[in-house]
Amino acid sequence: MEKIREAVRESAGEVMMDLELFRKCVGGNIVLLSLAFRRKFIIPEFEAFVGIINHIYYTSKLQQDGQVAKYIPHLTKFSPDLWGVSLCTVDGQRHSVGDTKVPFCLQSCVKPLEYAIAVHEHGTERVHHYVGKEPSGFKFNKLSLDEEGGWENVIDYHYQTSCVEYLIRQNPGVNKAEKFDYVMEFVKKMTGREYVGFSNATFQSEKETGDRNYAIGYYLKEKKCFPEGADMIDALDFYFQLCAIEVTCESGSIMAATLANGGICPITGERVLSTEAVRNTLSLMHSCGMYDYSGQFAFHVGLPAKSGVSGAVLLVVPNVMGVMCWSPPVDKVGNSVRGIHFCQELVSLFNFHNYDNLRHFLKKQDPRRLSDDDRNKSVVNLMFAAHSGDVSALRRFALSSMDMDLKDYDSRTPLHVAAAEGHMDVVLFLMQSCKVNPFVKDRWGNIPRDDAMQFGHEDLVKILEEYEQKYIQTSQTDAEDRSHQSKCSSLEGRV
Repeated sequence: MEKIREAVRESAGEVMMDLELFRKCVGGNIVLLSLAFRRKFIIPEFEAFVGIINHIYYTSKLQQDGQVAKYIPHLTKFSPDLWGVSLCTVDGQRHSVGDTKVPFCLQSCVKPLEYAIAVHEHGTERVHHYVGKEPSGFKFNKLSLDEEGGWENVIDYHYQTSCVEYLIRQNPGVNKAEKFDYVMEFVKKMTGREYVGFSNATFQSEKETGDRNYAIGYYLKEKKCFPEGADMIDALDFYFQLCAIEVTCESGSIMAATLANGGICPITGERVLSTEAVRNTLSLMHSCGMYDYSGQFAFHVGLPAKSGVSGAVLLVVPNVMGVMCWSPPVDKVGNSVRGIHFCQELVSLFNFHNYDNLRHFLKKQDPRRLSDDDRNKSVVNLMFAAHSGDVSALRRFALSSMDMDLKDYDSRTPLHVAAAEGHMDVVLFLMQSCKVNPFVKDRWGNIPRDDAMQFGHEDLVKILEEYEQKYIQTSQTDAEDRSHQSKCSSLEGRV
């Protein structure tokens, strides 16, 4: 969009777009446009998807529980009616609904970013020499250390910030005055250079009322928890400053999408964080990113997330998209009431939960699947991969939840084709990994084993015969289990 605006300005405000202006606008976005025209985005039916997102947004807007956080006075100035949701996919699809252009402070949402920067610059081992990995089980600002005298939860509080501040100051050319700009530059890269600001009012407000923070700081200093050379007061100032960094839902969603995309910003294509840093960050967000609600959130939502008392919820759907929700009213543990509701509704409708790939969750929608209109293209791609022996392509199709038992116009499946062509590795993949049905008959009444026999692939005939026996046994076992469960349910009903 920025390129289009710039091109229009340079063309003296002309409304009509000629060929030269069009080339200038799309010059750096050929790949993006190619994906759009071929409907190869991660979410192909994006319009239908965002329609459901809007429905969840308005449903969540009805939630009236919670209160705006009061222990940081400046936060009380935000209206409890504010509510915005923005999403950005790993290939740059974007959608926003509600108050998504209003700046708000990241507060604790900045902590996983600090950690990611530290791991990116100094590696996992050095960072975790100072901070732990286990959820503390206590309130986020409780005075508590683990058995070894260290801070238990890397995302829980500002001991982490002191370590990050110390590690950042070790970088050549980064002095004490520059460390804030150093982190801000990382955050700006993660947001694709979209809005990132700083609220001095929030910084001063938090600093003036941060008695508990100072108490924890002196407690940690007494226990000699800080890295050698780290100044506790400087670390606290740094902590307050980073919490006061501002984003909007729109820029925050790009930040989340950068984490979902393995550290590469989907808007600029720039690698901002290492894959190691992203993996570790998402792991910690999953286990302890939502204060005292982290266990419940991991159970019900099953996705990495981080909340802040400003009402922000940073949600990551790995390899799919990032979401930023924001609404000031928070519950008793500091999580946005509307944000939590939105995340729960999202996972109840779509199979984004980490363990929704299990058969028990087939009723959920998968927005990564193509619509029925593209079924013919899927069949052609599937059959071509089976015919040419391309296991890698078949694996990609399987991971994208494509039905590996799709039939062509002759009612032949990929297993038919692979058996006829004698592709042993493809047949094994379809049987072992995809558990396809070996008894599907084509329009001539042949099953895959018949094709292997017809074309003289005796080795495949034997393997297919063994698989058929196992498939029958598994089907019988599943049927018996369902029958047993049905009887038990019937008996329970009578009791």
